Amino acid sequence: MTTIDAEDVRRIALALPETVEKEAWSMPTFRVAGKMFITVPDDETSFAVRCPRHERTELIAAEPEKFWVPAHEASSAWVRVRLRALEDLDELRDILVDSWKQAAPGRLLEAFPALESQTDPSAR
Repeated sequence: MTTIDAEDVRRIALALPETVEKEAWSMPTFRVAGKMFITVPDDETSFAVRCPRHERTELIAAEPEKFWVPAHEASSAWVRVRLRALEDLDELRDILVDSWKQAAPGRLLEAFPALESQTDPSAR
């Protein structure tokens, strides 16, 4: 089993179109077109991504060992993901791409339609 860490998050995030890394709140954050879509808290055991609240509730209910929300982020549209609970790098990439798509402007979504499902073999 592959150990997934914060460097994997960084590498995949920075490979997404027009993504930049910027420190905020003493932690790395990743942004597209100025909008944040990933944060990596300083203990680097998890990361946070954009997630509509109705989907977040379902994710947490289905996989509480993987997804959670700290109390101080309950009103946000973000969810935390435990790195050790991820199955593989494809799952990590899918989560990061989904968050990127929520923050990216329409021009980037149109310019990079292949990001829809690069890890889905049926999409190739």
